[in-house]
Amino acid sequence: MADTSIYRTQIDEKGFVTINNIFSVSEVEKILQLIDQADTSAKTFKKSADLFAIRQFIKEVPEIGKLILNDEFKRLIHGIFGSDYFIVKSIYFDKPEQSNWFVSYHQDLTISVNRKAEIDNYSKWTVKQDQFSVQPPLVILAQTYTVRIHLDDTNENNGALKVIPGSHLKGIYRADDIDWSNESEHVCEVRKGGIMIMKPLLLHSSSRTTNNNKRRVIHIEFCNQELHEELKWAERINLQ
Repeated sequence: MADTSIYRTQIDEKGFVTINNIFSVSEVEKILQLIDQADTSAKTFKKSADLFAIRQFIKEVPEIGKLILNDEFKRLIHGIFGSDYFIVKSIYFDKPEQSNWFVSYHQDLTISVNRKAEIDNYSKWTVKQDQFSVQPPLVILAQTYTVRIHLDDTNENNGALKVIPGSHLKGIYRADDIDWSNESEHVCEVRKGGIMIMKPLLLHSSSRTTNNNKRRVIHIEFCNQELHEELKWAERINLQ
């Protein structure tokens, strides 16, 4: 395994890193097979012409955890983030070949919790598919990492993320405030079986698919912060 300090430095400075060849082709095929076999009747499943998604993915498809959270993957996560990190959210996204789903530049500013409560510094509550989301104190977002496991080759033509390097260091940074004379855009191409790690405060977007290729991604968020005593993470999975 490569020196994880190199990855950590790039994430600290730029807000993201891509690492290929984390999962083999056969491992990816096993993951996709389990997804195809999953019961899609639960409320955590969403299927439309433009998107198929599974929220609380590791809980809904528990066999997936054995494939993804193997010893090598956990060593990588602990090496980059620290041994005190745990999973707080997992989602599977399938952006179909004909999808015209476009996502403009934004930061990921909310977390999933078990209930709603009136608490200082927790704001902008929403409920989606019986899941409570809230914008937490900035320190929680700053100590969160997102790992995106790519199940297809992904490039600019099938919705690879576009990011603004370093934007995670500017706090809450609205898309309308982007100064393109001082900012640059980077397309995060990732090969099948590779991963992208990013900070949720990194400004990112994705374009429409133009090459009729799938872009299937497993999105997993990790954090080491405890919430206010009245709240719990909606989905907490320890890696020990």
